[in-house]
Amino acid sequence: MEHFNDFLTKAIAATEWPMFILLIGGGLFLVVYSKLLPYRYFSHAIAITAGKYDNDKAKGDVSSLQALSAAVAATVGLGNISGVAIAIHDGGPGVVFWIWMTALIGMCIKFYSCSLSIMHRGEDSDGKLQGGPMFYITKGLGKKARPLAIFFSIAGLFGFLGVFTANQFTETFMSVVLPEENLISLGGTEKDPLFHWKLTIGIVLAIISSFVIFGGLKNIAKVATAIVPFMVMVYLMAVIVVMVLNASQVAPALKLILSEAWNFKTIITGGFWGLVIIGVRRAMFSNEAGLGSAPMYHGQSKNDEPIREGLVAMLGPFIDTILVCTFTAVVIILSGAYQNDTNGIVMTLEAFRTTLGTYGDDLLMVIVTAFALSTLFTYSYYGVKSLSFLTNAKIGKLYNVYFVIMIVFAAIASLDVVKNLIDLSYALMVIPNMIAVLLLAPQVNREAKVYFTKMKRQHA
Repeated sequence: MEHFNDFLTKAIAATEWPMFILLIGGGLFLVVYSKLLPYRYFSHAIAITAGKYDNDKAKGDVSSLQALSAAVAATVGLGNISGVAIAIHDGGPGVVFWIWMTALIGMCIKFYSCSLSIMHRGEDSDGKLQGGPMFYITKGLGKKARPLAIFFSIAGLFGFLGVFTANQFTETFMSVVLPEENLISLGGTEKDPLFHWKLTIGIVLAIISSFVIFGGLKNIAKVATAIVPFMVMVYLMAVIVVMVLNASQVAPALKLILSEAWNFKTIITGGFWGLVIIGVRRAMFSNEAGLGSAPMYHGQSKNDEPIREGLVAMLGPFIDTILVCTFTAVVIILSGAYQNDTNGIVMTLEAFRTTLGTYGDDLLMVIVTAFALSTLFTYSYYGVKSLSFLTNAKIGKLYNVYFVIMIVFAAIASLDVVKNLIDLSYALMVIPNMIAVLLLAPQVNREAKVYFTKMKRQHA
């Protein structure tokens, strides 16, 4: 496993700059090229999400709200709780600022990519309507670009595994429910008191996930729509309580984020640019902008207006990164947990334990359970679509079997292996997706001009 992890680390280093240039450079280009359009129509995006423009006769399988909920369920998860902790552990408090910047750029990227997912929908081998990068690459750029779509889909077979979520859920459960000093009496051994219980947790998590993911998209969307709004509100209420109880520390925590963001003498590997890249990676992990995952759900929406769907999708990075990640970061910093030698979910647990006492553990355990399950339910669908594109819809469904097996593997694997596997897969997926989005951006601009002209006539 150590040799595998070394390989992943070297591969990540090789993809670092191509990913950074396409995601940040390409994203900034889209911000300018759009003339800030997605941000200017933020309130319109909220109205669309609320169902004001729903059309039951439109093509698709789910509503825009369900698509957003499913996409947010995949992004508002343990990446926002433990991913932020990992970022702060690796890069210090200043990394949060670069997470914010990447998220703001990501809002524009999602507008373009999810608009394209409606503009260039295709059909799978069963004749069902599908959307996503593999379809807007092949239909938008033509057959000559098919290798890009194949490359994206192969990377997706690994990137869309729920391994990070399964790993961090297991760590939370072990820390809260099964403290290490109790493991031997519960059946572990002095030599390895953790393995048996991690394996058991992984198997149980895999079984629970199976009940939902084998039910298909509509089942996933229904569960995600029920869980996501509730879990986000509970988590936000919990961190707001922490900030109210520690109100005097909130401003210093935000000040530390801003001052450390421009620490050119940072000791982080890679110096200042190393700090920025950590922020970009963790932001991409948090909101998946540029990754190409959200267009797969939004491409299934009952919506014949591409620009509407793009505006709805734009809300994703705002919810899961600007809001949820910021609150997590502030709690970690004001609690002082970031100064201890902990990483991942354990750091966030420590922050909640410090600020809310014994109730902090139990509350975060409930929240983490909801986040983990919703993410696992939704992520499996991305992998099914990737394998279906490479083969056919019938074989594609077998991805769920592989997905469930890897949940068990992730429960007993180290955080480094899991994190590096996902980071590499994500970087490889960004490259073909962002190339396509940048090349197809003029089509979105033309569609936006038509859409807003039509809107003005309707309200004239």
